[in-house]
Amino acid sequence: MLKPLRATIVALACAAALPTTALAERIEDKATFDVVIRGISAASLAFSGVQEGNRYAVSGLLKSAGIAAMFRKISYNATAKGAVSGTRYTPFSYVEQADNGKTKSTSKMTYSKGVPSAVQYTPPREGRDKDVNPATQGGTVDTLTALYAVLRDVDAGQECKVSLKMYDGRYVSSIAISNPKKQGDAVVCTGQYRRIAGFKPAEMAERTTFPFTLTYRPAGDGRMRVTEVAMDSIYGKAAMKRR
Repeated sequence: MLKPLRATIVALACAAALPTTALAERIEDKATFDVVIRGISAASLAFSGVQEGNRYAVSGLLKSAGIAAMFRKISYNATAKGAVSGTRYTPFSYVEQADNGKTKSTSKMTYSKGVPSAVQYTPPREGRDKDVNPATQGGTVDTLTALYAVLRDVDAGQECKVSLKMYDGRYVSSIAISNPKKQGDAVVCTGQYRRIAGFKPAEMAERTTFPFTLTYRPAGDGRMRVTEVAMDSIYGKAAMKRR
């Protein structure tokens, strides 16, 4: 009787001594969305993320598609890494490579204790009077981290629980989803994107808030998955539809 008990105690002690990363749960998310504006395919958005323990890493690619790509090929390729605790995200780094069809550029942000400590642009970007000081943006996340937080799968009953403030090196904005409502086997959230600082006066005068709806559907194993985001954009009715 003592030997099995002793073996159990030793096994538990060994397990407790293992690095936490060895026991960390690994959660992977991957999706591609078609961006449709006024019924016309305009872009595709793909992301791939992994959370292991309290760490996450995500990559994303936004590129023009359909008729829009015939006129101008645009792409934004980004990666982000950080820590996550519940619905709170703390980025460590963010890197973006952009091609607007005319020029290519790279931007990098690093963080110190949740505060953007360095923002680098290649080629260098000229400063503006309305630029926001990174040191004042503690607690913000990069745009890719926000995208990952909004679009990743969640446990049933945990839908519509995102509220984040974003800083991309120039602009400050926020995004929040709440108010879950059951519609059959789906759950629909009410969301809002809001411009806060760094935008041109004309942009702020034009519009500061952009409401949207976000729809979750069952993904299996008690998880819920975002299948569509619908909004009114400055270009008209728009939607992101999961492939």
